[in-house]
Amino acid sequence: MATTEILTAERILEATEEVLRRHGPAKATVVDVARVLGVSHGSVYRHFRTKAALREAVTKRWLDRTSEELAGIVAADRDPEARLRDWLAALFAAKRHKAGDDPELFATYRVLAGENGEATGRHLADLTGQLTEIVRAGVDAGVFTTADPATAARALFHATGRFHDPVYAPEWEQPGIDAEFEAVMDLVLRGLRA
Repeated sequence: MATTEILTAERILEATEEVLRRHGPAKATVVDVARVLGVSHGSVYRHFRTKAALREAVTKRWLDRTSEELAGIVAADRDPEARLRDWLAALFAAKRHKAGDDPELFATYRVLAGENGEATGRHLADLTGQLTEIVRAGVDAGVFTTADPATAARALFHATGRFHDPVYAPEWEQPGIDAEFEAVMDLVLRGLRA
């Protein structure tokens, strides 16, 4: 990259992802990121005060991509049951896509997510918050019945964990996984119906 370009946090995060893909989380350094950008490592530190802060920011950026994809489903003016099914299917598809298309980077981000509990916690809270909105809309429309949409949303998230928790990634390409997903969806939707 030309050094005449303005160094932004976004450019640094893009370079960091490239370095992580190439070297993995154990060997990637701020010096490597600076080298890709054609700047000194001090320039990187002006944007991110520590290596840990940089790693947390790149983790947050990666996790936020999934949240942003799902937000459109939450906001759609459609039947809440269809939105819930679509949201969970989209979450499963996004995780499968990340794991299958770039397994090395997916493994890297699993390590980073483990290191950055705060970013991961915010991400999980965002996802369950989105689910809560859908469940609440279903209750308001008389489609779902639950005394506490937030508790129901957390239960839904945990009940479908096999289809979005990275620990299950090796199972996501097994034959029959889509049918198993549909069976779980049917079960949880029956449990929510008014």
